[in-house]
Amino acid sequence: MCSPPCTLPRLGVVLSPSLATIRLFIHVVAASVWVGGQIALAGVVPAIRRDHPQATRTIARAFARVAWPAFVVAVLSGVWNLMAVDITSASGAYQATALAKIAVALASGVFAGIHAVGRTKIALAVGGALGAVFALAAMFVGVLLHAHG
Repeated sequence: MCSPPCTLPRLGVVLSPSLATIRLFIHVVAASVWVGGQIALAGVVPAIRRDHPQATRTIARAFARVAWPAFVVAVLSGVWNLMAVDITSASGAYQATALAKIAVALASGVFAGIHAVGRTKIALAVGGALGAVFALAAMFVGVLLHAHG
């Protein structure tokens, strides 16, 4: 794709990880478990409910044992990420976006909690749906922050 003379990059030289990349990696993995797990369950649970209705509660409990620790890690690593930024010198738009990220991430946890303890169909449906929507929003806003940070 280049015109002669073409030069190739030196092979064998790669970027070195830093504490910042490790911190971000931990956050992204935890958020991926939290968000991706909800998306996967949304696709799987209707079929399981139809074919094996007694299994949905067992699956939900098993998922909770993975998802809630991931949520805690995502929150803690999110705080760690925020502490690494000099928010006072950031633009007003960045500060507002960071605040929005915190709000939607916490809303995701609140609505997922409502879903987890809910006993009525409305609590289960609304809690699950809004928990997932806010989880996706938190992930999107996190990407937005990173892209502009």
